[in-house]
Amino acid sequence: MPVSPVTFRTPPVTPSVVVVGAGPRGAGFLERIAANARSLYDGLPLDIHLVDPHPPGSGRVWRRDQSPLLWMNSMAEDVTMFTDDTVVLAGPVRHGPALHEWARDIREGRARLSAESEAAEAAEPTRPGAPSGSGSGLRAEIAALTGQTFPSRRVQSAYLSWVYEQTVAALPPGVTVHQHRTDAVRVSGPRGGRQRVWLADRTEPLLADLVVLTLGHLDAEPDAEQVELGRFAAEHGLIHLPPDFTADSDLSALPAGEPVLVRGFGLAFIDLMVLVTEGRGGRYSGSAGHDNGELVYHPSGREPVLYVGSRRGVPYHSKIGYGLDGERPPLPRFLGPEQIDALLSRPEPPDFRRDVRPLVDKELGFAHYHRLFTAHPERTRVDWTDFEEKYAAADPGGPELDALVGAAVPDPADRLDLAALDRPLDGLRFASYDALQDGLRDYIRADLGRRHDPAHSADLAVFLGLLSVYGQLIRLGDLGDPGGSWHGFFSYLASGPPGPRLRQLLALSRAGVVRFLGADMSVEADGRRGIFRAGSAVVPGEYVEARALVEARLPDPSPERTRSPLLRALYEEGAAAISAGLVRVDPDDGRLLERDGTPHPRRFALGPYTTARSSGAFTRPRTGGPAFRQNDATARAALTLLAGLARPSATPPPATPPPATPPPATPPPATPPAGAPSTAASAPQPPDGLPVRS
Repeated sequence: MPVSPVTFRTPPVTPSVVVVGAGPRGAGFLERIAANARSLYDGLPLDIHLVDPHPPGSGRVWRRDQSPLLWMNSMAEDVTMFTDDTVVLAGPVRHGPALHEWARDIREGRARLSAESEAAEAAEPTRPGAPSGSGSGLRAEIAALTGQTFPSRRVQSAYLSWVYEQTVAALPPGVTVHQHRTDAVRVSGPRGGRQRVWLADRTEPLLADLVVLTLGHLDAEPDAEQVELGRFAAEHGLIHLPPDFTADSDLSALPAGEPVLVRGFGLAFIDLMVLVTEGRGGRYSGSAGHDNGELVYHPSGREPVLYVGSRRGVPYHSKIGYGLDGERPPLPRFLGPEQIDALLSRPEPPDFRRDVRPLVDKELGFAHYHRLFTAHPERTRVDWTDFEEKYAAADPGGPELDALVGAAVPDPADRLDLAALDRPLDGLRFASYDALQDGLRDYIRADLGRRHDPAHSADLAVFLGLLSVYGQLIRLGDLGDPGGSWHGFFSYLASGPPGPRLRQLLALSRAGVVRFLGADMSVEADGRRGIFRAGSAVVPGEYVEARALVEARLPDPSPERTRSPLLRALYEEGAAAISAGLVRVDPDDGRLLERDGTPHPRRFALGPYTTARSSGAFTRPRTGGPAFRQNDATARAALTLLAGLARPSATPPPATPPPATPPPATPPPATPPAGAPSTAASAPQPPDGLPVRS
């Protein structure tokens, strides 16, 4: 359909909502608008404004224009953007393909790439030796993709772009989506009236009856330690890369052949490892795809030498490499709606460590032992029914529970020890860094073997328990994980790298390109020698010196240090945050909370920067999808409010307040909006603010 310029109407006006952030969380919210609009909005007109400088659907993190060497850390069959009957939600379930099913539909002609992906492919230079016009190789990746493939991020970007396009097409008549490829810098307006959303590239604000923030992961200014390290590096001609998205960091400053200290051993480190090895021309021989595959790394000579350590001193656990056959643990069992209701009904707020974490541990233990007893009964000494009864009666973490497990499960390797899982190097000491290399390689090989062996399928049951627990903790909001320790443990145990990445890590270790520093890594700036120095608790008395330091982790959220002018303005106006830097929201529907605990009637927030953060904007099929449940609740609350404003019989909305002073001028976007009209079918990127569907 032809597009036309946005017009700003005088009352009566079409109700409107501004969604700031058009990545997978914004697209997921829009999908729930499409699912619920026919029943809650009754064919009424609605303007939806999507504000994001990055492509809709994929957003910043999953955008296409990053290295094709970077993978997802989930198999294709474990990624979906669509609801199913395991998601507890008030709105309708709308089925759709998981990532691997979408790829099959593309291969077999039942679906097409989105217009945005098609245009991006056409604009890409053809790979050397590939057929003319074949583009970047995205189609070849899709053609080879199976359910067990760890896809590249550009494949996921194409899937998310397609989901967005399908979602817009599913909106009912009268609902118009306007894209604004820019940043939102401020929201203003009265609690009971229309909101103003100020954009970076225009002087007039968007007017909205409500605003939904789906901002994703956010940048932050360096904290005091990082500022001091940066100052030290500048004074002494050193290199210091503070916490950042690795794909956005300038790694070209890291010199070939020289030592680089790396603090952080999670997924940001894996990206760094890939970009400075394969990304600089190194290659592997052998097969990383087999359970016992051993790779050999052939360096290009342009790699730095990475000395990596962290608090735990080990990489995140490998993704599990098999499916669950047979009976699934019946979750939730010890941390479900009943227990959350009881915690919320207490006169005093529950304490996470005292009141919540014991229930979490008992739930994970139940998942583990249910699977062990039902799938591997030969490794137990008692009947499951008898064990379950006594397990239910025992206090979490108490001596009765320890005695029960010790008597029923003879092999300590079959018992769930969450403390040992969390800190595997605690109490260990190595005589030298060379000895530590052997010890860490043995640990990683053992982890890979266990995580790919169905004989240890209780580990997969614990993973399902982690997902169940995460879904329940959302209801506690800022009480559910005030310091972020649970989120960190979840990521370490459940959101680690693909097995092939750890096999590459082993090859790099054998080649001397990666060296392990160990647990409780310390970094100091030696002003006398003008150098960074690192050590760890597991190799006492030994240190490594380097002229480069990389902080391989995301920036910590902080109200005081956020680089988002939008959030800074909200905090100044009275939006609440907790000590961990997360925005406080009502866990039921995502409304922003003010400092006195009052929900804002017209402002909502969803995503990892909030106190109701879930385990991801997309999820495994048939695992309950907490983010989908949140999206549905917020969409239904929004549509209910908007319907009241749109119906002629409803009380008219408050008059628009007088013009406000616009925010300080900001630089124009790097790419100016296109100006020629086009159709939604043929134009992947419409001009700024023009409708893509109506």
